[in-house]
Amino acid sequence: MGRQADVEAVTAVLDHDTGIIEMAVRGRWNRQVWLESYRMINKCLAGHPAGLVLDLSAFEDPRGASTSLWLTAAAQGERMEPPVPVVACMASPQLAVGLRHMPGYASIRSARTAITSHRTTTSQVRLQLHPRPSSAATARQLVTAACEEWGMPLLLPRARLVATELVGNAVVHAGTPIDVVISHRGQVRRPVTRRSPYLHLAVYDRSPRMPATGDGRGHGMRIITAAVQGWGALPTREGKVVWAMLREQD
Repeated sequence: MGRQADVEAVTAVLDHDTGIIEMAVRGRWNRQVWLESYRMINKCLAGHPAGLVLDLSAFEDPRGASTSLWLTAAAQGERMEPPVPVVACMASPQLAVGLRHMPGYASIRSARTAITSHRTTTSQVRLQLHPRPSSAATARQLVTAACEEWGMPLLLPRARLVATELVGNAVVHAGTPIDVVISHRGQVRRPVTRRSPYLHLAVYDRSPRMPATGDGRGHGMRIITAAVQGWGALPTREGKVVWAMLREQD
């Protein structure tokens, strides 16, 4: 029973290959699980993933009290630009009734397949690096080429700085192979909002140790916080990803 109590009620893992986050909710629905789920959904969507799969296979909610939270998450993802599909997976029959207007799937695999087959095309470049000091310079070159190719010169100084810090931190603190993924999001400018496109930088490593947040942040993470519109970190099956988003100043 002690081991069961130690299991986290809500966990999230980002799939390296697809960019989809799998968020699992376990146990019986109560206020604490609601709070953890709410916080985790916001954390996951803040990184603008390719999709969010809600794994409800080990979740008990016979009265369907949690329905509004999952539907709100789906609506929130739909309003993002580009939209982030939020789907439910393996929900109980009682809960599935309340989620009938939300995409639902019988397995994680089928949910991932559905998301990847309908995802919005996004410009993206990838680079694999060794844990060497020179890797930061290589990442800067990739960011420079990407910003020039996508017509985002105003972002270039900040993007180069952030890429340097993210890769440098991975070299020093993880010391493992590194994957850098640079994406151009929100290509369509809507005259009503005039929101500019933004750059999404993600650095994957093989270490599960998360970067410090709050007052415990190192100098590099404080630099990143000042230079971006948002950043965060999530576990992956092989380690973690640290991401940052930069938008041109409107």
